[in-house]
Amino acid sequence: MFEPVIAPSASLLGLLQRGRGDGQLHALAADRDEAIAAVESCVTNDPRADWQVENRSLYYARLYMELEAPLTGLELHLTSPEDATDTDEARTGLALAVLGHLAGYGRRDALDLLRAYTTTGTNWAWALDELALRDSDEALLALAPAVLRRFPADPEGDAELREAVRAAYEPRVWRLWAVHHPRVATASEQSPFDLWQRQLNRQGVTPGWSTADVLAWADQGEGREPGALARRAAAAARCLTAVVRPEDAPLLHEAAAGGPAGARCTALRYLVEQRDPAAAEHIEAAAADLDHRIVATALELLGRMRGPEALTHARRWADPATGSADSALGQAAVRLLADAGEACDAPLVVAALHQWISLNGVAGTGLGSLVDGIGRLRAHAAVPALRHVYGEAVSSELRGRAAQALAVTDPYFGEGPAVECLWDCEESTRELAATHVTTTGDARVLERLRRLAADPAEEAEVHAAVRGRLTARDR
Repeated sequence: MFEPVIAPSASLLGLLQRGRGDGQLHALAADRDEAIAAVESCVTNDPRADWQVENRSLYYARLYMELEAPLTGLELHLTSPEDATDTDEARTGLALAVLGHLAGYGRRDALDLLRAYTTTGTNWAWALDELALRDSDEALLALAPAVLRRFPADPEGDAELREAVRAAYEPRVWRLWAVHHPRVATASEQSPFDLWQRQLNRQGVTPGWSTADVLAWADQGEGREPGALARRAAAAARCLTAVVRPEDAPLLHEAAAGGPAGARCTALRYLVEQRDPAAAEHIEAAAADLDHRIVATALELLGRMRGPEALTHARRWADPATGSADSALGQAAVRLLADAGEACDAPLVVAALHQWISLNGVAGTGLGSLVDGIGRLRAHAAVPALRHVYGEAVSSELRGRAAQALAVTDPYFGEGPAVECLWDCEESTRELAATHVTTTGDARVLERLRRLAADPAEEAEVHAAVRGRLTARDR
């Protein structure tokens, strides 16, 4: 599945892909056919980098309702020949989730399309979960024969059925079927024991009961898959908490300074967790190592360090005058200051945010920490940069973090970005907007608050914030 191309933020498609509130407002004001085509493009080519942390389904479903859009495009997407060859649930997941919300709003065509896809589609389990939330018992019972035919009546098919029952997001439908279908009842009873048996049968070498044995074990069976060494080092570090004696300190420091990769990562983790005074020195050396796995571990552990001594080292590493702010160590240090620093660290964090945007644009895994830090430190000097992140971020999760920071740093947030945030795709951003928005001066605000309060699909937290504002205004 190809990564979708994200349109410019000023275009209708770009706004809708980002899930911004202005996307809904512009779509309702645009030519209807153009707006429907843009929404359909978003739903059939999921624009999210990570669907597990970004919401879009309710946002697009509301647009389908407002535009009275037909479902022809979604039907063609779900029934295309590609559905049989591309089994990645991300290809159809967003479309199925949108159909689920539309069914909840009373769209019978959406309900019928979900039922049909459950019987024929590759991602049938997702469609069944959507139906389990909204369909009647009678309709769900009628789907059982078609779904059960997917599992041959042999040991392999029974194992697959147990896995499907165990993996179901919504168990209601399987419990309903278990009453009428003995195979489902048996699978439901056996499924927990399969997991228990796999846990009992795990094979692997366990470490001996000494610090040297644990460090040696950290380098055994390293594996070629990404992250194998890091996972084993993390497990070994937990073992060390049970076996380390005071006389083992030289061995741990020797391993942290230059031991084999697994032992070194293990010792670094243990020393950081124990807040050893020498941990910062070992982290600084490890961050300059040639082995990228050791560097990655050192930078990750730096983010976990706390206390006055750790902050002192972080300020030295992050300050261009005393450290190397452009290095990976300097960037990790400034993220530590953003997470745990004090008010005096705000200028360093603001400078790092400006530098990040200049070099990387509004992207990257470290940007969110800087944005959160700006809000935590209430660094008002960063408001223009935060507004840029808010407007350009492709990730709605990052945009929500920028909105959180603006809410405590931008004096005009309530009458500016907060108004747009009432239409945002993220429920946490809508809740934030409902809490901070200025209810006078813009006629759209009160109407939107009332519609959110009356929408049964809205999240409970948003309902509470909206009704609190409406009640307070009435009083």
